[in-house]
Amino acid sequence: MAKSVSQDAISTILANPSPDSSSDIPEIIVQVLDLKLTGNRYTFNASDGKMKLRAIFPSNMSSEIITGSVQNKGLVRILDYTLNDIPNKSEKYLIVTKCEVVSPALETEIKAEVETEEHDTVLKKPKLEYEARYEAKADVSGIILKPKQEIVSKSAAQIVHEQRTNMAPSSRMAMTRRVHPLVSLNPYQGNWMIKVRLTSKGNMRTYKNARGEGCVFNVELTDEDFYEKFQLGKVYYISRGTLKVANKQFKTVQNDYEMTLNENSVVEEASNEETFIPETKFNFVPIDQLGPYVNGRELVDIIGVVQSVNPVSNIKRRIDNENIPKRDLIVADETKKTVVVSLWNELANNVGQELFDNADKSPIVAIKSLKVGDFQGVSLSTLGKSSVMINPDIPEAKKLRSWYDSEGKGSPMASIGSGLSPSSKTGARSMYTDRVSLTHITSNPSLGDEKPAFFSIKAFVSLIRPEQAMWYRACKTCNKKVTEAVGSGYWCEGCQKNDEECNLRYIMVSKISDTRGEAWVSAFNEEAEKIVGCSADELDKLKSKQGDIDGYQQKLKEATWVPHLFKVSVTQNEYNNEKRQRITVKAVAPINFAEESRFLLEEIKKMRNP
Repeated sequence: MAKSVSQDAISTILANPSPDSSSDIPEIIVQVLDLKLTGNRYTFNASDGKMKLRAIFPSNMSSEIITGSVQNKGLVRILDYTLNDIPNKSEKYLIVTKCEVVSPALETEIKAEVETEEHDTVLKKPKLEYEARYEAKADVSGIILKPKQEIVSKSAAQIVHEQRTNMAPSSRMAMTRRVHPLVSLNPYQGNWMIKVRLTSKGNMRTYKNARGEGCVFNVELTDEDFYEKFQLGKVYYISRGTLKVANKQFKTVQNDYEMTLNENSVVEEASNEETFIPETKFNFVPIDQLGPYVNGRELVDIIGVVQSVNPVSNIKRRIDNENIPKRDLIVADETKKTVVVSLWNELANNVGQELFDNADKSPIVAIKSLKVGDFQGVSLSTLGKSSVMINPDIPEAKKLRSWYDSEGKGSPMASIGSGLSPSSKTGARSMYTDRVSLTHITSNPSLGDEKPAFFSIKAFVSLIRPEQAMWYRACKTCNKKVTEAVGSGYWCEGCQKNDEECNLRYIMVSKISDTRGEAWVSAFNEEAEKIVGCSADELDKLKSKQGDIDGYQQKLKEATWVPHLFKVSVTQNEYNNEKRQRITVKAVAPINFAEESRFLLEEIKKMRNP
């Protein structure tokens, strides 16, 4: 293994500040000096023993620095880089975009060997050709005669200018079209250009602040009046944008900086060129692993087989009473779990309609950037930046199609929300976090005033009133309430159609109790089925059975005093100008006593070590 730096490595970098490709770069080994963390990136001085240059490591090298693979006074081989001017300074900054470790830390800093002649210190270097040719020995005194050397110092900028001037026009064009990798971008750069593929394009939004009104939209770019210019999947050259450190709260891609384009920015489509910029990158989460993401900030990507698609419906937005199109679909994957995905806005009308028309073919969908909510335990919703690909040409889609055609089509599927396990890996985190007693909720009447509050509760169902209206007639397609049609059948306002049959769906109120108090809660169909132990249609048959009213009441009685884990939401409803708490069951799971014991042991440990 090499234990030394490359000769004149820094001079090589200064003479070639923007190599066209990594294959044009000679071997450059430098010593890492003054390694330190600056912001969220590691900076260092790159040294070849003679000269030093301030440099910065790529973000993907941070883990190797933390683990000790890259050390101060160690050696690294630079495989690709770009050299930038520091604004308002005469210094240069080396942006290392690719490198590899050559040696761990050496005992000392490498310095060029020196020799002293008559108190003059000179750096040893190979003799130049003209020095050898003109070197002559005079007399025995050994005096060496050399021609006088005229030393002309040139800046890196002058060297690059001369290189460009002497090149053919096509070569000059290639240098002026120097493309920077995304990983090399930072706010300290002056001029730059990137070549990227547009992988996500959000909706146009308006804003108003002290400086006036305007429009803004987000895009995601991937490398290897902009709204109309940007088209998904196309490749662009972009320059004259501004860079700043990304806000981690809203960061959705793995990059440390965010870019802003304005009226001075240049966006040019890279048409009629061979491009190697990758397509949309996914980080798929299996459906049975969605539980830990419930109500979190992190967005997820999923891939699944479409099981069913509902007609589009309109939801009235409270803030401005605008009707927003929404379409629900159910997807499944190899974990044999299903989840409801809500498509909003244009996705509901465009991609959603295509899925609705082809639902009988069970298409594969890959969806990027989904918000995970707790409706029906676990649910997914698209955002303005979400993207949907139907039957994408990727290995994961081919593998899923093969599984579904050979095995999955005939396998029973279960909703991820209905099967929440008490294990944090499969979603019980949403059932075990924020555990409170009922009195914590009922004794705080302001809970849920500004936004819904979510809690976990361990309780018993203590009372289900048999005289209440426990269900409603629902459309078999969209589950909305139906009314009896003129003549026969049932009319659905949402689907705008008449059906001969309908389903019954629970809308049940029950009292739950724990060791400290009690409260009335509302439970909808899926949750109520788990509490009662049968569907609303089956319970209606018991109730309607002549002379068997006792069977109906007995079924409700059997459902009481059974322990459950509940995930509930607390909101404020206004009734007769008086605000009241509304507690809604969002998920129900049976108690796994082994997991419950572990949870209680953890709570005891916290009490001992506050």
